Amino acid sequence: MEYKPLYAHIRDELVRHLVDGSWAPGMLIPSEMELARRMKVSQGTVRKALDTMTADNLLVRKQGKGTFVAEPEDSRILFQFFRLVPDDGPSVFPQSTVIDSETGAASAEEASALELTAGDPVRRILRIRRLAERCVLSETLCLPAGRFCDFPAHDQIPNNIYQLFSTRWGITIAQAEERLKAIPAGEEDARLLSCPVGTPLLRIHRIARDLEGKAVELRVSHCLTESIHYAVNLR
Repeated sequence: MEYKPLYAHIRDELVRHLVDGSWAPGMLIPSEMELARRMKVSQGTVRKALDTMTADNLLVRKQGKGTFVAEPEDSRILFQFFRLVPDDGPSVFPQSTVIDSETGAASAEEASALELTAGDPVRRILRIRRLAERCVLSETLCLPAGRFCDFPAHDQIPNNIYQLFSTRWGITIAQAEERLKAIPAGEEDARLLSCPVGTPLLRIHRIARDLEGKAVELRVSHCLTESIHYAVNLR
């Protein structure tokens, strides 16, 4: 059995408050001293657990106010999962237009990514995204339909879809795995992105997971990179 330090066990217990909804987005959580008293551990152990949750953007510390549950619209959360940056100028969160939203049977690839059985119902969303009024991404999102009941009509899906996951279904995206690859634009890419067939694109394959590590979204994005680039800080 793999050894796990005490602060990591405390972190897991605290994350359960996010999973079960007892700590809601924007909520002020108890102080380190109060949590230590309740959990019968040292304040330093609690602090270390909270530090890891803050580093993972699950919590936000506000000077002189306390520690709060992070909200999906917080800029730190927005850019945690959006890594495309203009070559010139500051980072900007893109605006989205949903082209289509429908339910269908999961393909073998979708089922494998979402830990489903091939043929299980999934929700697919096709949308384009703009930076500085220029369409730079087309992407398809695939979600397990069983976890996203009563999905809104495509013209009511908001720009920040992870905020929708949080507020409507209590699902917090905590981590994502991405694979990047250069590809040529196909006919659908050319139509959606208004570029010639064969234009070099960046393909981003993402599997997003919730607080319990369960896969809840498969996203495939095709990106024009003439004026933007993918940026990540390695530490």
